[in-house]
Amino acid sequence: MNSFKTTMGIFGAPFAVPGADTFNLDGYKNVFTRGNFAANYLNSIIVTVATIVATIVLATAAAWALVEYKVRISPLLTGFFILGIMLPIRLGTVPIIKMMVATHLIDTLLALVLVYTAMQLPLAIALMMTYFRSVPGELKEAARMDGASEFQVLGIALPLVRPGLAAVASITMLPVWNDLWFPLILAPSKANQTVTLGVQQFVGQFQSDYPALLAALTLGALPLIVLFTVFSRQFIQGLSAGYGK
Repeated sequence: MNSFKTTMGIFGAPFAVPGADTFNLDGYKNVFTRGNFAANYLNSIIVTVATIVATIVLATAAAWALVEYKVRISPLLTGFFILGIMLPIRLGTVPIIKMMVATHLIDTLLALVLVYTAMQLPLAIALMMTYFRSVPGELKEAARMDGASEFQVLGIALPLVRPGLAAVASITMLPVWNDLWFPLILAPSKANQTVTLGVQQFVGQFQSDYPALLAALTLGALPLIVLFTVFSRQFIQGLSAGYGK
């Protein structure tokens, strides 16, 4: 509400609804004319969508292999991914920077996608494994006996684990969109800034312009609020069902 007020309206009655005397859109005008929000939003959308797709594809393939194929190293690989859940990826910031510099990926959106995918894979794999274990074995064996390939069997199982896919997409989207650390060190240039980094720099640049500051913060949070409102049922159902199993 305060992002739609004048500065006097914000400090005079911060909990009041904008009225005829306090309603003002200058904050949003300043954000789009003096900031770089259109490019920031596009960058965040590209990074988030690419990370979600890569995480779902890789986590699905890895979880399917770990559940279906009983080889000696399966417990070791499963423990490796569980270890990845416990250790924060930020502990490896310096090696990550060196790796990106060596591969000439520093200050690119691809660097963010690769890091975020690696960051989200351990939890996504663990979650998908619980769902694949719930798929009836008789269904998979019947498909194999009918001559279906492994990819076709996986295609048969995927509709049964759609809540898991929705949960993976949700838990991937939230931290990727909100992250400030890796955009700040891996893609700091103006052309590659994400929404979170753009808001942070906007806050530092226009601290005295409170309507613009609140408008920037509102725009940064709005996509997550809308998406969580629309997909909250799938998000909660997918997580609760997956961890319950």
